Amino acid sequence: LIAEDETIIRLDLRELLEGAGFEVCAEARDGEEAVALALSEKPDLILLDMSLPVVDGWEAARQIKANPLSAGLPLIALTAHAMAADRERAMSAGCDDFDTKPVELPRLLAKMETLLKAKGIAPPEKA
Repeated sequence: LIAEDETIIRLDLRELLEGAGFEVCAEARDGEEAVALALSEKPDLILLDMSLPVVDGWEAARQIKANPLSAGLPLIALTAHAMAADRERAMSAGCDDFDTKPVELPRLLAKMETLLKAKGIAPPEKA
């Protein structure tokens, strides 16, 4: 699941991830939609922008992790803010990892693969 309000970034992420063999099950444009899709789609992993409208990423992460039906879903916070305090804030909101924008695909994929493997999910085979 990609939760990102900027259309260009969302489409770029989808293209990059699908090119790496991942399936994007859904896209959320705001935090409220991200929480709803986390529950309805039960994705293997969520990429969560922290600066979302309606409900921001910090609150969306808290809501996802507070619900027993979605608490186990791995969350990677995505933000343009690269300060240590931003990482700590994302982790304390319930995110399992943190990555900065612009996204560096090899770094993001490595984080995704680590979280998926920890859940017993095999990442896609590399081409």
